[in-house]
Amino acid sequence: MNNVCAGMSTRSGGVSGGGLGMNLSYRVGDAPENVSANRLQFFEALGVSPASAAYPIQCHSNRVRIVHSPGEYPDCDALISAETGLALAVTVADCVPILLFDPVRRVAAAVHAGWRGTVGQIVALAVAQMIQECGANPGHIVAFIGPAAGACCYQVDAPVASQFPDPFVRDAGNGKYFPDLKRFNKAQLIAQGVPHAQIEIDSDCTMCNAAKYHSYRREGASSGRMLAVIQMKLP
Repeated sequence: MNNVCAGMSTRSGGVSGGGLGMNLSYRVGDAPENVSANRLQFFEALGVSPASAAYPIQCHSNRVRIVHSPGEYPDCDALISAETGLALAVTVADCVPILLFDPVRRVAAAVHAGWRGTVGQIVALAVAQMIQECGANPGHIVAFIGPAAGACCYQVDAPVASQFPDPFVRDAGNGKYFPDLKRFNKAQLIAQGVPHAQIEIDSDCTMCNAAKYHSYRREGASSGRMLAVIQMKLP
């Protein structure tokens, strides 16, 4: 589509040292000037101004906010906007980034779905708000579910696994389970009326691919972070 720009960074490139590379978060101990340089490099590659971006201050919730201007928005994990030129960005390093766009009603959303957000149905709530507050039609929405910790690697314990419906979690034995965050989020989109054919899932696992992606589960709290961004352009 030529009326929307969407993309996701990897760990490749950037100026940060210590393995951080293309780290795009100011909250992992990286030098702020490195993060600013990395963000400029990433946004320029997309043809987006860094000053146009809106960010949720993520807290692993299922809270969604509608926004109209750039800046940081506390205590939420998804942003929706109908503003042309406003870039919506979420930070990830194993959690699922989801980008949504209705090209007819011209409304977009960026969603951060960790396991808590996924079981809290944050992407379903985002679609519902797009419909109720912005007039979106779920039949028009296109969705991208980005690279994230996959069901091949992402282990949780029984209390967490019990919050997932059976089709989306596999018993690994020894009290460990493998939930499939991507498939569960896709199922939520379909339940909201988004057509199966309009949902793209990136198959990459961030935990598997150390050369390409930052991973909190693999590298710990000092892991770098990636951004997933969507911006509506003029028609």
